[in-house]
Amino acid sequence: MFRSSFVAAALAGTCLAAGFPAAAAPGGLAPHRAVYDLRLKNASDRSGIAGMYGRMVYEFNGSACEGYTVSFRFMTQVDTGDETRMTDQQTTTYEDLKNGSFRFLTRTFTDEKLDKEVRGSAQEEARGVHVDLASPEKREVELAESRFPTEHMIEVIDRAKKGERFFEARIFDGSDSGDKAMMTTTVVGDKTLPAAGDPDAARAGGFSAEAFWPVSIAYYDDGETGDAVPTYRMSFKLYDNGITRDLTMDYGEFVLTGKLAKLELFKEAACK
Repeated sequence: MFRSSFVAAALAGTCLAAGFPAAAAPGGLAPHRAVYDLRLKNASDRSGIAGMYGRMVYEFNGSACEGYTVSFRFMTQVDTGDETRMTDQQTTTYEDLKNGSFRFLTRTFTDEKLDKEVRGSAQEEARGVHVDLASPEKREVELAESRFPTEHMIEVIDRAKKGERFFEARIFDGSDSGDKAMMTTTVVGDKTLPAAGDPDAARAGGFSAEAFWPVSIAYYDDGETGDAVPTYRMSFKLYDNGITRDLTMDYGEFVLTGKLAKLELFKEAACK
């Protein structure tokens, strides 16, 4: 599962190979490259957004024995009514489930100029998660026990298979400034078949007729008390090998949708 500093996303999908479902790698997730077309669903007057569209590219590879790599790119063109600007966020991560380690690098560009770079690593320890940041400044951070993105996606699928419909988890993914975790609440609906004529399902190729879980995840600043308001919500359709489609990303002031545009299957890495 992945959440960048601009788009929080619970993505772990799969792709197509000659129209047949991808074989899932150990841990239940399939190596793939997925492309999503982004559109503005609605925006409040306070958002200052008159229009927005873009593309999200998510590349997932690896195995449970050798670790998982993610390359993520989130590009948008934002129209404020007075000006138009291009944003481009590029993230790469490596997650080692066996050893409880995580590396991350995010670069954010506006109109092709680098605005921010966040680089570091994290390690699960007995008392929580230790983070070593190299950029934007070199420092160390101690966080409460947290799950890393792929670890969390595997947990969501496992709990859904067991019929659990609501659970909470703390996540660290290196987003924002790489120095904090987020609390999440996940709601999983009953497994269901796609509706007839669903165009997003048709783009899922061999999975187009498969049943899925409707999932919604809310992200909160860790440590908030009382009736906390989520900083971000995401809903999507989730298949039991990690396919996700039909995304809705709610940032409060504006909402984006993400529809599958292209899927490509990678060869599964065998464990030795």
